[in-house]
Amino acid sequence: MSIRAVVWDVDDTLFDYTTADREGMRAHLLAEGLLHAYDGVEQALLRWREITDAQWARFSAGEVDFLTQRRDRTRVFLQRELTDGEADAWFARYLVRYEAAWSVFPDVLPVLEALAASHRHAVLSNSSIRVQEHKLRTLGLLDRFESVLCAAELGVSKPQAGAFLAACEALRLPPHEVAYVGDHPEIDGRGAAEAGLLSVWIDRAGVRAWTAGEVAAHRISTLAELPALVRADTRFGAPSTFG
Repeated sequence: MSIRAVVWDVDDTLFDYTTADREGMRAHLLAEGLLHAYDGVEQALLRWREITDAQWARFSAGEVDFLTQRRDRTRVFLQRELTDGEADAWFARYLVRYEAAWSVFPDVLPVLEALAASHRHAVLSNSSIRVQEHKLRTLGLLDRFESVLCAAELGVSKPQAGAFLAACEALRLPPHEVAYVGDHPEIDGRGAAEAGLLSVWIDRAGVRAWTAGEVAAHRISTLAELPALVRADTRFGAPSTFG
């Protein structure tokens, strides 16, 4: 059975989130005069990333909503009590600096062009539609996708199968006719494979393959490898790239 659609993760797949977050927070720390509590910018950025990962895990597990995880990231990072309004205002100032650093990876537009006529396209993200539609619109990508689905509105997040199946439902296609492309080996790679999609892990950094067991997933280092993969649909009989 051929692949008829590609569903995309956004952050660190289409959009260079890691660089934008680093550069935006660097500018924010300097502007807010917050570096005195750290031994340099890199230590502060590491702390911000640790807090972001921890609060995002709470959101993904359904323990808090999207806005609460943002506010709690701010409170934990600043190590002080803040009202919701104060936390929102601090985060809004960060967002201005973060958005100034937004960019897509250089391999994104060529692959979207290469697959535009042959495959349908959608987005599935563990964020909110408001955030990701704004991001995709700003980056000039929004019109390339039939639908944008996000965990905050779906009520289910990756790696749960329900999130991936919701994307397939939106396209009115069975999972085996849909590929999913994401940057995280477990949340994206394993989750998509276990939901029955053709799972593609984009590993630009070249990190070691995940070793928590074999799944029918494919690892690529650049999106330039994707067209041949989704046109061939080599899922059956192919060895896993995890493990």
